[in-house]
Amino acid sequence: MPRLTPVKIAIVVSLLFLLWLALGNHYRSQSEAPPITTEQQATGFSVQTRLSQAKDYPAQLQLQGQLAAWHQLEVKAQISGKVERILVEQGAAVSRGSTLLQLSDEGRHSRLQQAKALLALRQSELQSATALKQRQFVSETELARLTNELRLAETALTDAQLAVQHQSPVAPFDGVLGRRLIEPGALVQPGQSLFQLLDIAKLRASAQVPQQQVSELALGQAVSITLLDGRQLSGELSFISPAADVATRSYYIEASIANPEQLPLAGASATLQISLSARQAHALSPALLKLDPQGRLGVYTVEQSRVAFYPVQLLSADNQLAWVSGLATEVELITLGAGFVEVGQQVSVVREATP
Repeated sequence: MPRLTPVKIAIVVSLLFLLWLALGNHYRSQSEAPPITTEQQATGFSVQTRLSQAKDYPAQLQLQGQLAAWHQLEVKAQISGKVERILVEQGAAVSRGSTLLQLSDEGRHSRLQQAKALLALRQSELQSATALKQRQFVSETELARLTNELRLAETALTDAQLAVQHQSPVAPFDGVLGRRLIEPGALVQPGQSLFQLLDIAKLRASAQVPQQQVSELALGQAVSITLLDGRQLSGELSFISPAADVATRSYYIEASIANPEQLPLAGASATLQISLSARQAHALSPALLKLDPQGRLGVYTVEQSRVAFYPVQLLSADNQLAWVSGLATEVELITLGAGFVEVGQQVSVVREATP
């Protein structure tokens, strides 16, 4: 038996390696798709389509907002004094003009009586001087001085009357006392908050609307309000800001909502749904929405056996259905094979059977 030398072994290994390379190239070329022939290009790629008709879309604008009392303010002290009596507790309903508390007198009634007496004196002095002036016993200068003294006395009386009136702060409108901010015996100063007063017989729902959709709104449109706990209220659009917010480019809106039971809802978050005018739109599967090379959202269609792409505006969508606008009344949507064709390419069509 001939002996295998290292040289012969090397030659055999080299031959086996070359044979392996040749077989590998052969099998790889068989696994690759053959180039498209001219005959295939003329026939066109086959796609599945569906004829879609536009329908009336019940458009609704959904916004996140919050509820507020129709009127809300803090009743503040207008004079200094000690809280002698609190006449209404927090949570109580009050009417306009109802007295809320009583502050200490601090000599205000005495000053009021003095102001009244001084005014009477100044009026008498001016009357006497006017009578004497007709007989040339009083100069014009003296008459002017007495007239000025009368005006000062009238001002002093008004100030004294207001000081007494402000001893007993009253509710400026019908509402509910949200919070009491002082305690009996407390010393208050002008401008100090005493009570929080809210009118919740009617509520105000506010939100921000994107500038692209504000043109679809009008005063008086129906608004449905859904609370976080699922409760629903109804109202109407009562205000649309005439100018957009500089930072967000959105428009502030308000809706008025009746709350006859005076439910404690002020400050709560809410979802606003505003009914808009119906528009023509197509209902289709969200899977049919594609992005073109420019990043535009749209759908692929077939027109005269050629592929076309149309950008669309997404109106609403969930896992099963998407509503889009921007298409013709009737379009032939590519439902299968859109990922394998290009715009302008000629295709053969297999239309889905109408259910």
